[in-house]
Amino acid sequence: EEEANLLRLYVDQPGYVDLHWGMFVPAIKGQGTEEQQKKWLPMAYKFQIIGCYAQTELGHGSNVQGLETTATFDPSTDEFVMHSPTLTSSKWWPGGLGKASTHAVVYARLITEGKDYGIHGFIVQLRSLDDHSPLPGVTLGDIGGKFGSGAYNSMDNGVLRFDHVRIPRDQMLMRLSQVTREGKYVHSDVPKQLLYGTMVYVRQTIVADASKALSRAVCIAVRYSAIRKQFGSQDGGPETQVLNYKTQQSRLFPLLASAYAYRFVGQWLKWLYTDVNQKLEAKDYSTLPEAHACTAGLKSVTTSATADAIEECRKLCGGHGYLNSSGLPELFAVYVPACTYEGDNVVLLLQVARFLMKTVSQVAAGKQPVGTIAYMGNIQHLMQCKSAVNTAEDWLNPAAIKEVFEARALRMAVNCAQNISKAPSQEEG
Repeated sequence: EEEANLLRLYVDQPGYVDLHWGMFVPAIKGQGTEEQQKKWLPMAYKFQIIGCYAQTELGHGSNVQGLETTATFDPSTDEFVMHSPTLTSSKWWPGGLGKASTHAVVYARLITEGKDYGIHGFIVQLRSLDDHSPLPGVTLGDIGGKFGSGAYNSMDNGVLRFDHVRIPRDQMLMRLSQVTREGKYVHSDVPKQLLYGTMVYVRQTIVADASKALSRAVCIAVRYSAIRKQFGSQDGGPETQVLNYKTQQSRLFPLLASAYAYRFVGQWLKWLYTDVNQKLEAKDYSTLPEAHACTAGLKSVTTSATADAIEECRKLCGGHGYLNSSGLPELFAVYVPACTYEGDNVVLLLQVARFLMKTVSQVAAGKQPVGTIAYMGNIQHLMQCKSAVNTAEDWLNPAAIKEVFEARALRMAVNCAQNISKAPSQEEG
């Protein structure tokens, strides 16, 4: 599986299989019952079906709770009726949907016995397996050209509408909650946060991908800077390599360091995701909020920084960086959507902020934080300590630098929490 992943990466072009492997299969693995996995995964692995992930709508992306597509249970036939009641409820953006996918994991409002139970996932067949034509009641197509000349245009991002399309009841993903034959809604004892397990997994892969994209851009810029000579010739001697200029180094070397940092943090997130999953199997939900905050925050930070860094690498290559043959314009156009998909970066940072504010209030109430925020438990020391970093040598001491960051992060969080507490309500604050 790991080798197949790398092979798809080296195709060097986004394509309809990315969402099949990256979201459709993980969604069934994470949210499907054992029976559902046994039925659907073998077909997906053999490419007898091609899947996509239909969550975002024309009217709502980041606000998943605001999605409008409905799945209404009809007990007389034991079926769900999938319907797009408004123009804004059209599914909009799913990769692989426009031309290729035969099936989708569709997120819709579950309605049974006249009550709306919120967003749930459903496996829905969209096209015939005989001639690939859309099934009755299903309207779909490609949403058109996107930024860049090639870039993401090899991905068939699509639009999808349902007109009272019926699916069997057992095509609701039922690991977290079920609807019985009689139409009763039944919760399992698994928390609804697991619904976002797929997104946690996908964000973890996005952080790893940031390192790959940044590595490529930096590699191009470093090689170019080593070859390109400009100015500095003495008495008709050779000009100076651009890489030897301090201005070039101060812009380029931090990006090189970041490429490594994102690689390491990508590997750490993979470990965190695995650890959280094992704990969830054992019905231990304690690390879930931290996993959310880490994946949301790191997805936001790494993708924003990488998009900016690819553009900086283009500038570091002078005029030649603007040529398509440098590889940088295409790399930039392919990469920038990462700042928006799987969570708008500013919205994700706000989620991290809420998590930090909650942690500050828990620390104030005497609760000891764990994991990446364990340092907040050292609040007495960190709020008063003076920096141990005074000399050049101190900067080579990781423990001293770590403490500086902890003190800074905690003081900013506490200051923010105090400001919010002065407002009439938390939300307004």
